[in-house]
Amino acid sequence: MDAALADRLDAVLPQTQCTRCGYAGCRPYAEALASGAAGIDQCPPGGDATAAALAELLGQSARPVSPAFGVQGPVRVAIIDEAVCIGCAKCLPACPVDAIVGARKQLHTVIGRECSGCELCIPPCPVDCITMLELDPRPLPLAAIRARALQYRERYAAQRARGAAREAARARRLEARAAPRQPPP
Repeated sequence: MDAALADRLDAVLPQTQCTRCGYAGCRPYAEALASGAAGIDQCPPGGDATAAALAELLGQSARPVSPAFGVQGPVRVAIIDEAVCIGCAKCLPACPVDAIVGARKQLHTVIGRECSGCELCIPPCPVDCITMLELDPRPLPLAAIRARALQYRERYAAQRARGAAREAARARRLEARAAPRQPPP
């Protein structure tokens, strides 16, 4: 895989991290594109304009997003019905851009300007209190998708770094528990 090409492809993607393309996020999709393992037509949030930009980078003919992966839709954000939310916190780790705030046994809410509209918070909710609110019926133009991608890329990287730090701290605690205890001198 050509890492420089993957970087250029990743820069074109909308960074919603929605997984609709069949990959765990935009970067793995870009790497699959660079290695020839994925098609340019797998990104519904980016729409046909992003597919055309990917085609240009790869020297391919443009084609629309395949309906097998979804369709480009309107700008949407998640909203939580606070009267129904039970504070289970299952939506928190599902959000790839940390747009949901709350704590266990507390109400949760979505920071609308930070929500990428990925819909990944909906399946883990046991009480179906999360819905998507359409902000604009028109799909975003490519320039707007790229502007939002900068924000989402930063938030995703920060969320991943916090998760890695939590896992490292957890591993250290488990290691400390498993280590043989030294008797006091």
